[in-house]
Amino acid sequence: MSDLKKLIIDDTEVEVDPALTIIQACEQAGIEIPRFCYHERLSIAGNCRMCLVEVVGGPPKPAASCAMQVRDLRPGPEGQPPVVKTNSPMVKKAREGVMEFLLINHPLDCPICDQGGECDLQDQAMAYGVDFSRFREPKRAVDSLELGPLVGTAMTRCISCTRCVRFITEVAGMPELGQTGRGEDAEITSYLGQTLDSEMQGNIVDLCPVGALTSKPYAFTARPWELTKTESIDVMDALGSNIRIDTKGREVMRILPRNHDGVNEEWLSDKSRFAWDGLRRQRLDRPYIREAGKLRPASWPEALAEAAKAMNAGKVAGLIGDLAPVEAIYALKELIGENGDVECRLDGAKLPAGNRSAYVGTATVEDIDNAEAIMLIGTNPRAESPVLNARIRKAWSRGANVGLVGEAVDLTYDYNHFGTGRDDLRKLFDASPESAHGKETLVIIGQGALTGEGGKGVLADAMRYAEATQSKFMVLHTAASRVGALDLGAVSAGGMAGVLDGAETVFNLGADEVDIPPGVTVIYQGSHGDRGAHRADIILPAAAWTEENGLFVNTEGRPQLAMRAGFPPGEAKENWAILRALSAEMGQTLPFDSLAELRNALIEAVPHLAKIDEVPQNEWQPVEASGEGSGQFTQAVTAHFLTNPVLRAAPLMGELQANARERQAGKLAAE
Repeated sequence: MSDLKKLIIDDTEVEVDPALTIIQACEQAGIEIPRFCYHERLSIAGNCRMCLVEVVGGPPKPAASCAMQVRDLRPGPEGQPPVVKTNSPMVKKAREGVMEFLLINHPLDCPICDQGGECDLQDQAMAYGVDFSRFREPKRAVDSLELGPLVGTAMTRCISCTRCVRFITEVAGMPELGQTGRGEDAEITSYLGQTLDSEMQGNIVDLCPVGALTSKPYAFTARPWELTKTESIDVMDALGSNIRIDTKGREVMRILPRNHDGVNEEWLSDKSRFAWDGLRRQRLDRPYIREAGKLRPASWPEALAEAAKAMNAGKVAGLIGDLAPVEAIYALKELIGENGDVECRLDGAKLPAGNRSAYVGTATVEDIDNAEAIMLIGTNPRAESPVLNARIRKAWSRGANVGLVGEAVDLTYDYNHFGTGRDDLRKLFDASPESAHGKETLVIIGQGALTGEGGKGVLADAMRYAEATQSKFMVLHTAASRVGALDLGAVSAGGMAGVLDGAETVFNLGADEVDIPPGVTVIYQGSHGDRGAHRADIILPAAAWTEENGLFVNTEGRPQLAMRAGFPPGEAKENWAILRALSAEMGQTLPFDSLAELRNALIEAVPHLAKIDEVPQNEWQPVEASGEGSGQFTQAVTAHFLTNPVLRAAPLMGELQANARERQAGKLAAE
């Protein structure tokens, strides 16, 4: 550890990496330094001056601790460690001056400001400011921006910390914001006054240390101290971002990201952040039975009796939707048993159950950070998982080479395009894959490459290419429930066609993206009145993912727990409880009476599901190529904001999708 440097901070000697800045060294020593512009995941701006400290022996003025590295500190006259003071009279006076300066033009909006109660400026004015101002002139005012339906602006409150500009440029990769003017005329503005396009723009609301950028849909609806906070998991895509759900009474008021370095860092995509808009609309809150072509409300005993009759009538096909928790999938699989089959690969992806290295891979999301080369096959990560795409962008910005086989799209970073189909994937073997040996390389295959005719062959080719380049391998899923269902073996030998073949009853567990042929009885268990409910003969209303405890396995194979933040509306019940009640009605009572008992049975069947928040190591088993087959890779996600029934129920998501479509059409004319 000889490369560490000694440093004395407030009379305490610490040893730190000399590459750290003083603010980071102070954090390691457990000393809090106030800041507005500094953020550990963004580049250093050094423009708010709130983090001033005194460097003994340096210039006789305070230094910005976010912009000075430990290696630049001079030792004492006899070689003693450098000394930094964070609470001396000089520092106290400097901070008070900076705070007074920041508040010169800041309006007294706190009673009507959405940031009130969780505002960095309030907190730091209280801790480091003074109770007077020497400024008597009129405050400046700035026109607010129109940034679209998600981010509300009150730019008079802006303190020019530029966090939003740095995030949208560096992390989101869409340089749509910037700062113009100097001094009192400086203001943050969007390029040509346009609205924001990024799928991650909601993060600038979290980053803003004042109330200049707020959440438009959440505006004026609640105060932070009124909300009940629940730590949970996002299911809008397969990444499994860690989130915090804030509820007021029974209503979800907002969803915020939680920090998890291994999954989403501290970012969240817009569709995950604003999905709560769809949780209160088009909900199924009571059972229904179809009679004479029309659905009529029914009681639970009546609906369960009808469902049991249909389930006992003959072969049953179980379809697993994209938002189903592992417990419900296990209960359905046990319930159908020998009487039929279940299928989770509703998009036709050729993923083999039983071979975890083929449907999950061997890489973790964190491996992207250190990758020197990344090959994307049949995937558009920007549409399928924007937060994962931001991570690939981070690797690219550090020098990683990115290649793509598939449809050419804007990924917010440069990449080498190697073609659009399976033939182009095979050509990669001729381009000396051995040149990648010894490098940190990663192959990411998406569902767009696996859903076509030769999907299994494409998977075999991709795994062979990963072997040839000595790469780690990752499968990027689009459905939150898919990996957990594959872990349980919820697949049919003949895929979708095989599971429906000869079935007299279809038990649809929240699958709203499939067409079920006529002539079969359909039991739909789900939370929203979407396509699945329209086709159903019996509807069993279930809880959404925020309304029950559930286990989800993300795209890298990490089991995570989604916790209940509220209760389902009306007569809707938890998914596993409905299936348990139905089993009793069918005369085949499932062997568990509580969620804990179900989970014990589940863990006995699939032991690695007990390792919450751990990524199991998967043994490498290459897939045998089957059939030649060629063809172009498709887009797995065509409407990013409308991928599941919760999002389709949200008017806000419809507006975002319409805006995206408009921009897409406009680009052709403009460019």
